[in-house]
Amino acid sequence: MFLMSDPSGKSSTETHLRDAQPGRTRSWWVGLGVVVCVLLVAIAGFASFAENSRNIVRPDNMSVDGIVVLTGGPERISAAVRLLEQKTARRLLISGVYPATTARQLSEITHAEASLFKCCVDLDKRAPDTRGNAAEAADWATRHKFTRIAVVTSDYHILRAIVEFSRAMPNVELVPYPVASSDVKTPALSFSTLRLWISEYIKYLLALVL
Repeated sequence: MFLMSDPSGKSSTETHLRDAQPGRTRSWWVGLGVVVCVLLVAIAGFASFAENSRNIVRPDNMSVDGIVVLTGGPERISAAVRLLEQKTARRLLISGVYPATTARQLSEITHAEASLFKCCVDLDKRAPDTRGNAAEAADWATRHKFTRIAVVTSDYHILRAIVEFSRAMPNVELVPYPVASSDVKTPALSFSTLRLWISEYIKYLLALVL
């Protein structure tokens, strides 16, 4: 079998490989451009998510029918109990409580009167996640005929919580009440803080579409 040669003395195979190089280079650059665009969109989306989460302002002189706090940190529950003590709502639901935890233990942790927990605090021990919190809160609001609810959770979690709660109770007015997490005590660009916010951003995107 003989290979045809071009006038320069190179075989047809060599000529074909040489001609294919520009096309491969262009494809590589196009692929790289797509990856860079996707990364830029993801970074911009994350930055917007973080900024919007941090920029939610707590309402002054808030008045609602009920308060729902999602467990996940002592700061959340303490903030919700303080709101109840200030008579901003008639009842408080603490959603996602560990099954073995009692109202007495929570009152001690939050330095609240046991009588407050006895009269005005409900514990939800069934919700396993944010969507479950929303479902339990919706049932609770329906039972008490509440139409305006304050949602208390960490700042990084507030947007996803509002998405899930809005879906579970579309006819209830929701008032977001973000609580600065203990993570803000660490450097703003620390790995643990960044990982926490990125993880929550991904969950937030999933909540929007699922």
